[in-house]
Amino acid sequence: MVVEARVKGTPQEKAPEPLLGTELIPKERYTSKEFMELEWERMWTKVWNVAGREQDIPNVGDYFTTELGPESFLIVREAEDKVRAFYNVCPHRGNQIRNPGMGHAESFQCAYHFFEFNLDGSKKFVPDEDTFTQGVPQETALVEVPCDTWAGWVWFNMNPDAEPLEEFLGVLPEHIDPYHFEKMYIVQDKTIEWDTNWKASVDAFNEVYHVQGIHPQLLESLDDIHVQIDLYERHNRYLVPFGLLSPRYPNKDEITDALQGMLVRAGVDPDEFDGAPEEVRTMMQTAARESTEARGIDVSELNDDQMTDDYHYYIFPSITLNTHHTGVMVFRQRPHATDPNKMYFDLQNYTRIPDGADPPPRPAHTTYKHGEISIGLVLDQDSYNLPRVQKGMNSRAYKGLLINYRERRIRHMHKTIDDYIYGPDR
Repeated sequence: MVVEARVKGTPQEKAPEPLLGTELIPKERYTSKEFMELEWERMWTKVWNVAGREQDIPNVGDYFTTELGPESFLIVREAEDKVRAFYNVCPHRGNQIRNPGMGHAESFQCAYHFFEFNLDGSKKFVPDEDTFTQGVPQETALVEVPCDTWAGWVWFNMNPDAEPLEEFLGVLPEHIDPYHFEKMYIVQDKTIEWDTNWKASVDAFNEVYHVQGIHPQLLESLDDIHVQIDLYERHNRYLVPFGLLSPRYPNKDEITDALQGMLVRAGVDPDEFDGAPEEVRTMMQTAARESTEARGIDVSELNDDQMTDDYHYYIFPSITLNTHHTGVMVFRQRPHATDPNKMYFDLQNYTRIPDGADPPPRPAHTTYKHGEISIGLVLDQDSYNLPRVQKGMNSRAYKGLLINYRERRIRHMHKTIDDYIYGPDR
């Protein structure tokens, strides 16, 4: 029986190719303290950033903190339909209002001098207020930043005149909403301090040119050559076909262990599969759709390729999404506060559950230093390389990144950074 391919939902069309040039990308963009400061003042403080999940603050008074560069932010559900974001700092003497983590509060009281603030950030109580001869104006409040929600995440922007989140996201809601991230629950939550610049981490996941070198085992289960790349205004993506052999793989007739494992996960007994390797993908797509629907998860908005492939989105500047039909692996790449040779890599995995089912328990957030734990074979292979890349970039022998056509997502990211730092009409 021929199954008609679905074309609704996430757009599959190839985006037009912008002209991005071919010059070296200077290494100083990864190693220079001066460039790091330019990024912070002109880019990080002007873009929308992910703070965390709405699911972590379901009730009025629930809050969590998040850190970005030198700043800490306090995210709180102030009303059933209102989430607010504040700098996590008391206006009196600068003490942080809340330690890192999450919790519940009826109000926020600074632990230093007991200044107290309402959930909307306004002043509630100042001890011995009459001793401030200059007075304590009602405007003495937590400093709020623009805040919005999309795809189950809370977003914030340090720019008080920020464009709406919807405008910043551009085409992404049309692309990603069919996955229903808001129905996905976090099942892994780790932060690792990596000895590399945040952009080197983004780069490592924004091209498949390195697969043949660092991840040779993946040649047994994905096509690392016929990858569609789409560059949008700020953001970009590539579509990586899974469930087939790489054209680089030497034995074109072998149903590899990796392909057999994919069949099993799709609900197919590999011993009963008598097709050729190029037929594995179609079989997986049909079986995955049937088994997912049988579990009570509606994937009718997704096309057949989304049943197997990694629709891999980069949300400028810091979010990498490895998107699959019932889950997403999220990387949040955060800059170090002072050192361009370090960064924080937030690794989160999400899974979608049937409507009405009990969500899995939320895992504790854990933090590590570079190399202290395994984060899976593929990511271990990447993270092993990154500090060596950073050291090499600091060499006097190295001038800059020589980027090929298959790596053009990297060049597109740098073009977008420059739009913020120097202006789009430079």
